[in-house]
Amino acid sequence: MKSEFKLDRTAFHAGSHQETEKYYAKNQPKTPNERLVAANYLNSVAFQFDIDNPPKMDRTAFSMRKHTL
Repeated sequence: MKSEFKLDRTAFHAGSHQETEKYYAKNQPKTPNERLVAANYLNSVAFQFDIDNPPKMDRTAFSMRKHTL
């Protein structure tokens, strides 16, 4: 699994809220699509699945029925 993302473990920033807002305004993904790609990548890392082969949803975990009147 080759990722376009790379975690910079040397980067650490401790500062004021204003500095943090400026940092995130400059470094956050710009478009919603870029944010979704980044979120998908972070989920794949957190839940340890291949980003190109995500697990399928377990449809047997839930059941649904209609209420009779």
